[in-house]
Order: sequence, then structure tokens, then C-alpha cells
Amino acid sequence: MKLHNRNKALLSLFIAAMLGGTVVADAVAQSDSSSERQSRKSKSSGKVENLYPQATREAPKVKTSSKLGSKLQKLIETYNKGEDYAGVRTQADEILGNASANEADKSLAAQLAAQAAYNLDDSAAAKRYLQQAVQFNGLDNNGHYQSLLMLAQLQLQDDQYQEGLVTLDKYLAETKSQRPEDLILKGQALYQSEKYQEAIPVLKQAVAASPEPKDSWNQLLMAAYAEAGQTGEATAAAEALAAKSPNDKKAQLNLASMYMQADQMDKAAAVMDKLRSSGQLTEEKEYKQLYSIYANTENKEKDVIAVINEGLQKGILKPDYQTYLALAQSYYYSEQLPQAIENWQKAAPLSKDGETYLNLAKVLHSEGRIPEAKQAAQQALAKGVKKPDEAKKIVNLK
Repeated sequence: MKLHNRNKALLSLFIAAMLGGTVVADAVAQSDSSSERQSRKSKSSGKVENLYPQATREAPKVKTSSKLGSKLQKLIETYNKGEDYAGVRTQADEILGNASANEADKSLAAQLAAQAAYNLDDSAAAKRYLQQAVQFNGLDNNGHYQSLLMLAQLQLQDDQYQEGLVTLDKYLAETKSQRPEDLILKGQALYQSEKYQEAIPVLKQAVAASPEPKDSWNQLLMAAYAEAGQTGEATAAAEALAAKSPNDKKAQLNLASMYMQADQMDKAAAVMDKLRSSGQLTEEKEYKQLYSIYANTENKEKDVIAVINEGLQKGILKPDYQTYLALAQSYYYSEQLPQAIENWQKAAPLSKDGETYLNLAKVLHSEGRIPEAKQAAQQALAKGVKKPDEAKKIVNLK
């Protein structure tokens, strides 16, 4: 899990009232969060908007002390310049260690130090500072809960899923937040913790709460359904996403994959062949997916042949063992024996053992091409087969 904009601060810091009632610092929030929009409104009106009107926490009455006012102002000015984050940490540490500092002083210093540590890519230090900012309990609700949210995000980013979920649950419980961005964070954390059944209702709530849910959210919900074994729901989610984005190749490929998992090969083939006919299949794995679908569908050998030959002609498919083997089998079952033999002859030398040579020997024998059959059987024995007696019988033919 990655946070947005590594070079920017994650939170919106609303530092008003404590230092004379004006906003003296306003770091940049996540680019996709409602906090950023509300922050802009706050700056234009000169007031700090309460981001958490439903919060159960009562904001503390304590303000930053006048005794440390100059040190705090210097700290904020250093932070706002955005040039000396190491200096921000040094100044913040001095305030945190000052016996005269109160809870508001220390909370503010810890919060700014966390931002500085984050911008220095020191996640461990950022988490320690954020824990201090929350524990000192001296920030207003905006600063307190955005510190808690950032702590959860960093814990999850560092694969500390258990700790991150505990922190995130505390944030959600106390703020009563229903913001889709907050819910999707929990849903993603549950998914990455392999708690798929728990992730599904949270992800559904996030998607439903957003007027324009991101495609990645729907894809995550689809993946959670699939991992939870709810193939029908996963397929329905994939169909909805593909219908919404008919020109999105990734959405169409996901839909084909879901149809394959649901053993609906005809539907999977239809989706993939539409991409093929429009020239959107450009990668080897995509051609392999399509010919594999046809190979697992009855009476589609000619389609397998057409897809593989087209992929080879375009240079997208590699002329490797699996490609030649699929061609050989499809030619064989469509009763095109010369072409089948030709592709088995290409596949056999690339095989890790002699089984393909043995199959080739059997087909050549059935076609009356005895000298070639005996030679193939000898090569099968040389590479090793599970049933050498079968190869020996062909070798000893008279």
C-alpha cells in the first residue's frame, strides 16, 4: 500500500486559535481526499472548518503556552519553508524535551516532526511522532484525527496490518466518518490481510458512498468476491465495470478472467475475441489467454490454430514448446495430421523430457512413416520417458 505524493505532507494541519486565532500552517492533504477541498474553503474564509462534526472526542481547551510561543513559531516557519526537514525534527525534539512545554506544545511539535520525518522517508520515526501527537492529546479534532489517520496509513504501508487496522478502527469509531476514502482504506487493509469476507461489506459501503467511485475500488471489490469464493458476485462486479468502461482493456481482460473462473468459456472467448478483432491484444499473455480459452472449449481447435498463427505472425507469441504443442494438438484433433506432425517435430526438441517425442513416434507409426517413427522413439528414450517399453516397441519394429 503506497501513500500519495511522497514529497508532500499527508495531513492538513489546522493550527489556529492556539497561536492567536489565525491559520499559520496548512500542509497539503492527500490529493484525492475531501480534507484538501475543505482546507481550501477554510483558507478562503479565514476560519478552520471542523472536519469531524460527529466526533465523540471533546477537543481540549488547553492552548499552546506563551512561554514557548517563539519556539513554536520558529518551528512552524522552518516547516513551511519545506527545505530543512532535519531542522524541523531538531526543533521539535527540543520542544518535546522542554519541561515547560504543555500538551498542546508537545502535540503540535510531534505532529510537525512526523510530517518532517515522513518527507525524509523515515517511516519509523514518523509513526513514533504521530503516536506522541495522539497520546499528548493536545490538538484540536482536525489535527488529532488526521494524525491518527496518518498513523494508520503508515502502519498499513509498512505491512503492519494488525496494528494499522486497530488504529484505523479507533479513527472510524471516534470520528463516525463515512467518507469513502476512509472506508476504502479499511477495505483494502482487510483484503491485504486476507480477510476477504470482512472486506466485502466495507468495500461495498465505500463504493456506494461515493458519487464517482474509482475503477480501482470496484476492481478491489471484485477481487475480494473472487478470493472469498463468491464467483457469481465477482462476475457481476466485473460485468458492471466492463459495461461502464467498454474501451478499458484492463476491465475487459478482468471480465474474461472472471468468466474463465466461472467456467463460462464461451463468454470469455467472446470478450477476448472482440479485443483481438479490434487489435487490442498486444501482449503474449493475452494471446495465450485467448488460445487457452479456445483449447478448453469443445470444437474450437480451428480457433486455437488461427489465434496462435496470428500471434506468431505478429511476433507477439514466441515459438516455444507450449505454443508448438498447442498447435500440434489442435491440428491433430481437427484431423490435419501433416500439420500436427510438423508442430510436434518442432515441440519435441524443446521438451524437458521425451514424452513429446513418444507421442510423435506413435502418430508417425499410425501414418505408416516407420523410419521416422523409429527415430522419434529413439530420441524419446534418450530424453527419458515414463514408459520406455512403449518406445522400445517402436524402435524394434521390422
